[in-house]
Amino acid sequence: MATPLRADVGQREGLNLNSFTQQGPVAAHVLLRSGQDPRVLVAFPAGNSGVGLWFDRVAAPAEWQMKAPARPRTTTDRRGRPLHGVTFTATIRTPRLAVKRALLTSVRVLRDYQALGTAPAELDTPVQAHGSDLSWSRDRLDGAPGYALSVHVDHGTLDGTTLTAAADGTITVTVTALTGETPLTPFAPGTLLNRAAAADPQARAALQFLSYHEKFLAGSWRFLTYFGRDTLMSVRLLMPALQPEAVETGLRSVLERLSPEGNVAHEEDIGEFAVLDHRRAGDPASSAPTYDYKMVDSPFLLAPVASAWLVDDARGRARARAFLAQRVGGERLGDALVRNARFVVARATPFARDPRWSNLISLTKGMDAGEWRDSNDGLGGGRYPYDINAVLVPAALQSIDAMARAGLLSPYLKPADKVALAGLNTMAATWSARAPGLFAQSVSAGAARAAIERYAKLAGVPAAPALSVAGDAPTRFTAIALDAQGKPVPIENSDDGFAMLFGHPAPAALDTASATISNPFPAGLMTGVGMLVANPVFATPELQARFGPTAYHGTVIWSWQQALVAAGLARQLARRDLPAATCKRLRATQASLWQAIDTSRSVQSSELWSWRYTDGGYHIAAFGESGADADESNAAQLWSTVYLAVKRPVGAPACEAR
Repeated sequence: MATPLRADVGQREGLNLNSFTQQGPVAAHVLLRSGQDPRVLVAFPAGNSGVGLWFDRVAAPAEWQMKAPARPRTTTDRRGRPLHGVTFTATIRTPRLAVKRALLTSVRVLRDYQALGTAPAELDTPVQAHGSDLSWSRDRLDGAPGYALSVHVDHGTLDGTTLTAAADGTITVTVTALTGETPLTPFAPGTLLNRAAAADPQARAALQFLSYHEKFLAGSWRFLTYFGRDTLMSVRLLMPALQPEAVETGLRSVLERLSPEGNVAHEEDIGEFAVLDHRRAGDPASSAPTYDYKMVDSPFLLAPVASAWLVDDARGRARARAFLAQRVGGERLGDALVRNARFVVARATPFARDPRWSNLISLTKGMDAGEWRDSNDGLGGGRYPYDINAVLVPAALQSIDAMARAGLLSPYLKPADKVALAGLNTMAATWSARAPGLFAQSVSAGAARAAIERYAKLAGVPAAPALSVAGDAPTRFTAIALDAQGKPVPIENSDDGFAMLFGHPAPAALDTASATISNPFPAGLMTGVGMLVANPVFATPELQARFGPTAYHGTVIWSWQQALVAAGLARQLARRDLPAATCKRLRATQASLWQAIDTSRSVQSSELWSWRYTDGGYHIAAFGESGADADESNAAQLWSTVYLAVKRPVGAPACEAR
């Protein structure tokens, strides 16, 4: 049993007040939304389930308060089946709260309702009102144990489904939220992190809440289940601080969810959302998980992360053969890994044979997203992402080759596999040599200065710091993607971090990446509150409008992207083949990045954040706080906990000791 985990009461991010509980069979995230659209939401890792209570808009912003953490609660439903959840008391200062909608179901449904305002009618649950109490309860759609929510008015009055404040203008309620989904198994003390992990209590608490022997969860509240990319990137960056069993939990969870062709599952639908999936498909009643394979980057991440553990890490190397021999679902993990290798080689072959842009890896037809920038505008209309084609495909080929040369794949290969694997080095060399250049961009000094001045005015930030580094040479950067006609989408971006973590870039490429990362916005990505993930300074006005600070993948800061670049910089600075000038630039970029990371420590475990420029400086703005924001940030995000392993460097790097 894991040590009881409770975040400090009052963990506030923007309009959201968060409280986490993990004790025995109970794990729950309580989120109270303040402002003019108040809500109460409790999300459970068990079955990716949750309950939500939305209220009508109030005339003036109202703020929730909690004086004590949520308490674990275990009880039974009317048929004697166990329900697990929490009870908590909260106060809000507002004249009245009128219940708008209650939903007891999957977090996926809650997420869709929050974004779109719609939910399947079959999930409607009648309210029971008695005295000072409101309650909702029902079985899952397939008759399995379901969900319950109750609200007791401790201070104020209840009339129908409207809560009215007491004479002091406040309403206090005690809420109990329960789920009947099967609890996950948390890691016991000492089995998740090793002694190398940083002593960051907030990051440790977030990681503990999101880590289970069955799988890692991507983030809470909105992504409270398995996500392939999130798992792989988090395991890779956390690897130095994780215990071996934890690393292998992540790899195993990915391998056991591969498609028959070897593709990596992006997300799983479980619990009641799986029931809904099967109903929509006309299948017999079932809660069997369904998987989404639409993301294009994930299959090319598996081999680099697996190789980092099974080949490069001495701990993993000692356990590699036993790990791959484990059986899950009737097959060995090594069989699944080879299946992914076949998938990668098949997808990489056309460009390796004929390296033209049209043979690059593209997004799935009909999809606007396919890699980590998975919002509809994340790639600016691009179809061929830079990170996949210039970095992940060659890295995957090299990693498969490394595992094959180590003899790890031999027990699982068929005769045809040995022929295909024999050409991996040549394929990887072609991809590494030919793909990156297709994304290279250069803007003349005069055009760059003019663009910086225009966009700085549009963004409401000073142009002078950016102009001071523009210089007389052209500005070079890598395009975020190619469009359907093979033309680069000219948006500066942070994806050079992938190249530095997984690749071996030439000095000139590292010089370009250093400038993009460290130059002040809008010449580059650096602001006073962190490194932006995108900068449309050289894009069209239409694209600039879609990449602002309210866009999910716009001019915003993602915590894990800063960690990715930090880890990549450390890896490149460990090289001994770099020119002194490149080494110096990388060190300066590293110092600039870590200053930004330190500045944003207060939101480090969050998914992302935005910014405001006021009073002569940048200020952190919680993403989702503004009504114009495309979504809201998760308070606990798996890949934002990676600073437990990614740490500020100490001492001179190897590249200075040539």
